[in-house]
Amino acid sequence: MVSKYIVVTLCGSTRFKEQFIEAQKRLTLAGNIVISVGLFGHSGDDEVWTEGTKEMLDDMHKRKIDMADEIYVINVGGYIGSSTRSEIEYAKSQGKVIKYLEEV
Repeated sequence: MVSKYIVVTLCGSTRFKEQFIEAQKRLTLAGNIVISVGLFGHSGDDEVWTEGTKEMLDDMHKRKIDMADEIYVINVGGYIGSSTRSEIEYAKSQGKVIKYLEEV
């Protein structure tokens, strides 16, 4: 089946690596193109913390939001940190649809 696929960028704390992987799988099987994070800094990818890398990844994630039709926030237990909050505000400013793993 060929269709117009919705592009979804995953946002959330990288401490929730398992939930990112599960959401990517579930959303892909539902017929979405899913864009995720490249590294999980809070789950052991220490390269994130080298000088300049976190800033680059944060900017890169905003470009991923630019490419998406919507974002899907991985907010386990309702947790939304400052980086994710910034991504949500950016997505809102760009008119993106915002969905959440857990109701807010």
